[in-house]
Amino acid sequence: MNKVSIVRCPDYSNTKRAIAEALELLDGLENIIHPGDRVLLKPNILAASPPESAVTTHPLVVASMCEFVLQAGGKPVVGDGAGISRPGATSKALKVSGIEEAARKAGAEVVNFETAGFALVNVPDPLQFRKLYIANPVLEADVVISLPKLKTHELTYYTGAVKNFFGVLPLKCRKEAHLLGKRDLFGEAVADVYSVVRPGFAVMDGVIGMEGNGPSHGKPINSGVILASQDCVSLDIVAAEMIGFDPLKIPTTVGVMKKGFGNQCPVVVGTPLKDVKMKFKPSSGGVSTAPSFLTHHLGKYYKIYPRINRRKCTHCGACHLNCSPHAIERLEDGSFRINEEKCILCYCCRELCPNNAVEIKKSLLAKLLTEMTT
Repeated sequence: MNKVSIVRCPDYSNTKRAIAEALELLDGLENIIHPGDRVLLKPNILAASPPESAVTTHPLVVASMCEFVLQAGGKPVVGDGAGISRPGATSKALKVSGIEEAARKAGAEVVNFETAGFALVNVPDPLQFRKLYIANPVLEADVVISLPKLKTHELTYYTGAVKNFFGVLPLKCRKEAHLLGKRDLFGEAVADVYSVVRPGFAVMDGVIGMEGNGPSHGKPINSGVILASQDCVSLDIVAAEMIGFDPLKIPTTVGVMKKGFGNQCPVVVGTPLKDVKMKFKPSSGGVSTAPSFLTHHLGKYYKIYPRINRRKCTHCGACHLNCSPHAIERLEDGSFRINEEKCILCYCCRELCPNNAVEIKKSLLAKLLTEMTT
């Protein structure tokens, strides 16, 4: 039986108490962590954003989990790799997010996946990748715990405990996954990662979530909960339903269930799900459930594509460096433009732009279809 605990947590001053209650509802960490175990805590450290922006896992959630790992006899290690391809990006993100300082003060080791190295491993029952490079700290851990942030996502609709492990890959592998070009195939790629990592627990920061154009440019929203589970898939099913998404249409959830993880009917303990349900605004980026044969035949009348707002653009090059299909071209004046013929609509440019300068443009028909089906 896969259980998911839900505990109300109206603000971060209640973080440690709420997490303690969420863990107690699941019989604690003692059955997961043995004395001396090296426990890798994997927060979401997407980019160099302060805690109030709701882009990253809140440092108080990370610090609290470090303390609970220590109480269980484990050795907490906090690590991640930022999503942007630029030297020092992860180091900066660890500092600006407040996670590095909070983790160290709580007695944890902090590791930077960008510099810790990666090892090539075989993927069991692969869906998209037979081999993957995985961050060494993850492979060296006795127990891996996901610490995701509750957010919407332009590519996977929702991002949570499973998608959080995309950060264990080097950026080259992440680009290869994005080059698959379709949401369902990308979900299968994330499932391949998950099947290697095989996390033992998850605690979600749903105190302040993000709605709209997540995972980096959405709006913070007070969702007021901490969720926990021994099964990341079950947690994602409950969290997605909580914020108004169909859990079985989340590409990453579909992918991991195809590989035999999780089940469709987790049991909620603690606060009833119906008492915390709310409707998150979905991403505006190309989310449509219109049949593919229909959008294909509509051709030029159905268009969704990213465009760079030159007034906001600072020519930092983040979009150019991180574009998997090399669709973003540098012009002679130092500015950038997106080649629509090469663009695969992975939205990495939009996700990783520090100035929110990448906008989504839609034809009139695309606007009507996406508004009707979300």
